[in-house]
Amino acid sequence: MLSSEIIRHSKLLYDSFAAVTGGTLLEGNFNPEELAGQLYAAPFVLLSHGTQPDPIFNYANQTAQRLWEMDWPQFTQLPSRLSAEPVAVAEREAMLAKAKQKGYISDYNGVRISSTGQRFIIKDAILWNIYDNTGTYQGQAATFKAWEFL
Repeated sequence: MLSSEIIRHSKLLYDSFAAVTGGTLLEGNFNPEELAGQLYAAPFVLLSHGTQPDPIFNYANQTAQRLWEMDWPQFTQLPSRLSAEPVAVAEREAMLAKAKQKGYISDYNGVRISSTGQRFIIKDAILWNIYDNTGTYQGQAATFKAWEFL
């Protein structure tokens, strides 16, 4: 059973992706609860972070949790910068800044690291800004379907 907060945030991710990119995360019509369940169980990675000075992940679907080898409580306490190796942090920061300025970027590739030290390349990631229905910036999200372990 997904919490009302996860249901609300899932709808926010879905709607903001469509508004910013013109695309869709999932095909079909879903009520908010179904949408949240479909996104959480999706075979692609979906994650987001908030607006803190050192942003913390506030969402990670099951595919993201498996890839980074963390459960929900671990993931949602992690500063998003720690999902990349220290040498990749500057590259990641530049990518986030570009996405924030443009609204979104696509076709991003970069090295990430799991909680156990497993390195992997994310491929063709889309990163977008999250806005609520009042236009208030709520953070950034990313999705990707392909990765390769190093």
